[in-house]
Amino acid sequence: MKGVEGVILCGGKGKRLRPLTYYFQKTMIPIGRRQKPLLEYIVRLMKYHGIEKLTLLVNYKYEQILNYFETGDRFGVKIEYSVDDPKLAGTGGALLNAYRRGFLDSAETILIYYGDILTNLSLSDLVNKHLERDATATLAVATRYQVPVGVAEVEGDKIVKLIEKPWMQLYVTMGILTIDSAALKTLDKMVGEEGKIDIMGDFIPRLIEDGGRVYAYKFEGEWYDVGSAEKYEKLDPAKIDSLLGYLF
Repeated sequence: MKGVEGVILCGGKGKRLRPLTYYFQKTMIPIGRRQKPLLEYIVRLMKYHGIEKLTLLVNYKYEQILNYFETGDRFGVKIEYSVDDPKLAGTGGALLNAYRRGFLDSAETILIYYGDILTNLSLSDLVNKHLERDATATLAVATRYQVPVGVAEVEGDKIVKLIEKPWMQLYVTMGILTIDSAALKTLDKMVGEEGKIDIMGDFIPRLIEDGGRVYAYKFEGEWYDVGSAEKYEKLDPAKIDSLLGYLF
C-alpha cells in the first residue's frame, strides 16, 4: 500500500508471560500447530495486506527477533529495527524514537500493531477507512468484551443473579491503529511535559483533546491478546490455524 508503513511494538519484557519470557522475547513465543513465532503471524498479515515496509520497535532480547527475521526478505517485506532509547520511556517513547531517528520519514500513514495481538482483521480495510475519513487516527475496536470473572447482580445484600464470565457490549481497543504521520509532531511536543508516554493512554487522548479526527473501526471477528501466561496457555492451536492458516 503506497505511503503506508507498519510499526510493530515488540520491545517489552513480557512480565505477564513469565517464566517463558526469561528465555524468549515475548513476540517470539511459538504459536499454533506450526509453532511459528507470534511475530511471524503479524509480519505475514502485514504482507498479505500490502504493507511491505515495517519498522520493529525493539529492546528486550531483540537479538532473537533480528536473527530470525533479518532484513525481512524471506517474508517479502523490508524490516528495519529501531532500538528503544532509555530516555524515551513507554510505547509512545519507542514510537517517537523511531520517528526522530528517521525510520518513518517516507510514511504518510502509519499502521501501529501491538506485538501480542493475533487476529485476521483486514488491515487494508482499516487503512482504507482511515484514508476515506481523512482521519488523524483510527482505532480498531472489538464490539464486545468477555469479562474474565463471574459477575453478580445484587439487590441490597442479596445476590439475585450470577453470570459466569459474561460478554459485555463495549467497544474495546485491540492494540491496532492507524495514524496520520503528521500526528507524530504532537507526540514530539509531549516529551518534556510528561515522563513515560503511552500511545493508547496518553498520545491518542491528546489527539482527541486537541480536536483531532479520531475514529473507531468496529471489528466483530476473532482476536486474541496473548499478553499473559494464562491467555497463552488457553490458546487452541487448531483455532489459530483456522484463523490465520491462510498466511502460510
